[in-house]
This record gives sequence, structure tokens and C-alpha cells, in this order.
Amino acid sequence: MKRVCLSWSSLVVSAGLGAVVGRLLSSGGPQEEQRRVGLLQRVPVVPVPVPAVEAAELTVSHGSSAVVMKYGFPSLANIKTRESYVTSYDPRTRTASWVIERISPASLSGSSDRKLCEFKEDDSVHVFHRATNADYRGSGFDRGHMAAAANHKWSQKAMDDTFYLSNVAPQNPHLNQNTWNNLEKLCRSLTKRYANVYVCTGPLFLPRMENDGKVYVKYQVIGQNHVAVPTHFFKVLILEQLDGRGVELRSYVMPNEAISEQVPLERFLVPIETIERASGLLFVPNIMKRTGTMHAITAR
Repeated sequence: MKRVCLSWSSLVVSAGLGAVVGRLLSSGGPQEEQRRVGLLQRVPVVPVPVPAVEAAELTVSHGSSAVVMKYGFPSLANIKTRESYVTSYDPRTRTASWVIERISPASLSGSSDRKLCEFKEDDSVHVFHRATNADYRGSGFDRGHMAAAANHKWSQKAMDDTFYLSNVAPQNPHLNQNTWNNLEKLCRSLTKRYANVYVCTGPLFLPRMENDGKVYVKYQVIGQNHVAVPTHFFKVLILEQLDGRGVELRSYVMPNEAISEQVPLERFLVPIETIERASGLLFVPNIMKRTGTMHAITAR
């Protein structure tokens, strides 16, 4: 893997990673690959300008939420705080725009029991904009966690909170139970090598070229409440180094479809700018306000 060092005076990223991701996400021949060319491959990878007003300037009350949001808010709409994570909810898609959690060896241990948890509606969301369990029933999709339940064994309440339907999205069962699960396990394993691991997870709705040569954003919806099925998912990992010399950044994108477990997770690494452009979120400016040096780990 490559490491790219970023500072205020220099923001250098590896170019051409979009093409790598495009090839990975295409399982067919050249024509199918061209059909599936979307934002991940079409946009150039360029430095992200620092806005005059940044989401990092928003703070939350003292407590666990303040700790979770150490590196700022990727966006400011419909913020909700839970025992174990902070989220931005999108009422149009009936899913989160992003969910941020901090995991550590302490959060991964405890007596919490997943068997005591049940998926539940989020009563803080208006009934018009809320997903229900009935929406997922018979849909063929899993209720895929954004903040993973296994990340929050430290408190039964914290684990319970991960079962709000505002923290899940329709996910391909094979992906949810295999490759995506492996990525979640990787996140937990990194707590042994880094002081703190901050994880931001969310859905993506990426465009693709159709047979008429035009580019469309198309996605399925499920249930009576029309819960949007993401075309892809992302994870952004902010890893605090043990020696205090800054942070490392890893950003992954996976298609919402079955993926062979033979494909190494490193193949899903993309430049952070790719996710920022595709999602409308910002990470780098906020992170750079909190640290002097950031090493962006990109694909091989």
C-alpha cells in the first residue's frame, strides 16, 4: 500500500485510483465496464479547498458525543447523537447519510448480549420519513449496520442503539455477512495498533452509464416507505498513531452486491477525495484542523 503524507502546505494524493476501483467493481467485459463507469472513475482527483466555514466548527455537549466528533462533522444536516455513535439522517432515503463511531479495546469488551437486541424504528424521525421492519421483510436485503453492534460491547444501551433502523441500510446479504463483515473485523483489529480508531460509514448512490450513452443515478427502493437501496457503501477510518505523530486515513468503497472473499480488502481502498465528491461530505479540511500531519493510505 502507498502512504501519502498531507499537511497544510501540501496535499498530495495518488492519481488514477478511480480507474482501479472502476475495474474492480466491474465483473463483466469491456462493454460492461464502460456501462458501470460512474463518479468513482469520472471525477479527477484534485486537492480539496478549505471552506471558509467548516462543519468541524460545530461542537456538541460534553460527554461521549464530543469525543466521537473529535475530527469534526462531515455535514451538518439532521444530526442525532446516540450512546455509541453520532449520525446524520437523510429523510429522503430513510437511511443515514453518515454514522461516526470511535472504537477502542475498551469499547470492544463487555458483557453486552446481541441476543437481547432487536431492530426498531427510530421514534425521533417523523413517521413520514422513517423506515420500519416491515419495509425490509421479504425484500431480499439485510438490515446492514452502519455502526456495527460488535463495536460496542461496553454497554448494553450502546449496543441496543446500533439497532435503530436509522443506523441501518438495505444491504446485499452476501456482502453484509462476508466481505463487509471482514471490513468491520479489520476496523476492530486496528485498535491493537492505534491509540484510537474513528470510523465513518455511509451509503453512496453512484451514477452509471446506460446503453443510451447517458449517465443516470438509479437505485431500488423497498417497502411501503420506499427505503433507498444504496448502490455502494463507504468507510472512512481515522487512525490515531500511538506515538502522537498525527493520524492515518483509510477510505474504502464497496458495491452493494456479492463480492468474492478472495478479493483482498486493500483492493477497495480509494482516495478520500473520491468519497468526498461522491457523497457531498468533507473529511480532510476537518481532520487537518485537528492534526498537523495526515498519512493517507491508498491502494497498491
